[in-house]
Amino acid sequence: MSHIGKILPIEGYRVLFKGNLPVDYAKSLTHLYQPLIGIQAFSLYQTLLNELEFQHGSSVQTHHTLMNYMNLPLDDIYRARLKLEGIGLLKTYQNYTDDQNSYIYELLSPFSPANFFADEMLAQLLYHHIGETKFKLLKEYYTEHGKREGSNITASFNEVFQTFQPYLEGMEVIDDQDESVTESAIDFTWMEQMLKQRMVPANRVLTSENRKLISQMMTLYDLATFEVEKSVLWALTDENSLNRNEFKEACHDLFRNKHNQTDIRLTEKEVRTTNETVSNPTTKEDQLITELEKISPKQLLEDLSSGGQASAQDMKVIREVMTTQGLPSPVMNVLIHYVLLQSNMKLSRAYLEKIASHWSRANLQTAKEAMAFAKSEKGRYQKEQTNKSNYKKPQSNEVVPDWFKERKKKKQANSNQAGTDTQKEWEETATLLRKYSKNKNNHL
Repeated sequence: MSHIGKILPIEGYRVLFKGNLPVDYAKSLTHLYQPLIGIQAFSLYQTLLNELEFQHGSSVQTHHTLMNYMNLPLDDIYRARLKLEGIGLLKTYQNYTDDQNSYIYELLSPFSPANFFADEMLAQLLYHHIGETKFKLLKEYYTEHGKREGSNITASFNEVFQTFQPYLEGMEVIDDQDESVTESAIDFTWMEQMLKQRMVPANRVLTSENRKLISQMMTLYDLATFEVEKSVLWALTDENSLNRNEFKEACHDLFRNKHNQTDIRLTEKEVRTTNETVSNPTTKEDQLITELEKISPKQLLEDLSSGGQASAQDMKVIREVMTTQGLPSPVMNVLIHYVLLQSNMKLSRAYLEKIASHWSRANLQTAKEAMAFAKSEKGRYQKEQTNKSNYKKPQSNEVVPDWFKERKKKKQANSNQAGTDTQKEWEETATLLRKYSKNKNNHL
């Protein structure tokens, strides 16, 4: 994977550090972080940290100097920078002045060893990287507790790393999921309903600590929502609390079965060569795609119903379709939107299931793909209807009345107008989504 051209040798940078380093930060970096990020990222952090002493005021150094320090090409340095950002040791700010980019590298303090092991996700990653024996030795040894300029362009954990290496014989597979390591990765409303249906007190299971653990394990093991729910049920104790160790083991077992491997390793994500996401949406359709990529199906239904609550029946239908057909949330949003447009704003279960099975076979992954597919299918259907209406039967000697000819022309014109009307419906819904999303944010 090439990162050539992402930054240039002539572009400058400054280093910032706010806060204090733990007393044993060097041990933490060497024994705990280095196995995860590698020697180059480790060396970059140490180099930037030691450069703080030589900076005077607002002095700026070029990346060419950094290349000489580390004896590395710039694409390797860029890759190391991304790893530091993804693991939480660096924030990067970009400024564009005098027709040239400059960067501010803000170093973040590493966890002390005790706090490192208290983070469930980092601890689990280290366990898989160095093995059980070394992990237990380190954990037992470390028992002590111990406003910015520019636009924040720091890469998140999931933009830099993936926790498995997809494999298909004879094919290169790119994992392009882009979910952040936050509780928003899971719609806990559905999980609460699932627990209540089984007479399990949701507030005892979904504590703030457990929500964080569930979100982290979902990201770490690349699990779907229904798989995480299965792991939660597996790890429930007789007192209806969550056994955290059993939950982690259940997630790991699902991971091994799903990806046919026993090891979990941090690998760099491949960069997509096509521009799938809309970074700066300009058209109404692009804005709609952006909205459908971000919000949950529950929020979509509520926004389309003027901010009212989504009914339990509708949510049950959507959940069953999603879990049965394995549709990603953005694709499900487009499907809901499409069905509502075609059914006079009614969520028909039969129609939803019919289209969902078709889209599942098409392996749609993003809102943009789903919207393009929906338009394509709509256009194909309209073309078939037009061809049928234009089919010339054998000429007859019968006299065709003028009123019949006029009706046929009007019918064909209505068919041609249908494509324009569909585009108008997409745009109107985009406006509606933006309106209610804005109103909701103003009330927060």
